[in-house]
Amino acid sequence: MEDKFVVTPKKADKKEDKSVVMTLRMDKELQEKFDSLSAKSDRSRNELMCRALSYALEHLEFIPENTKEE
Repeated sequence: MEDKFVVTPKKADKKEDKSVVMTLRMDKELQEKFDSLSAKSDRSRNELMCRALSYALEHLEFIPENTKEE
């Protein structure tokens, strides 16, 4: 995979203008990986997860199942 999800240590406290609260279920192993990265980067698990979700959406290619060629 060419594109990497790069995380650097947090430098400045930057507050978000808008946010919502959501509940998400994930495998314990994935949560532990985010916790580990959070400790290494001085970023919250929430911030890392939001950045990872944004990255995934920016690199997503959606192919509808019922695409017909004409």
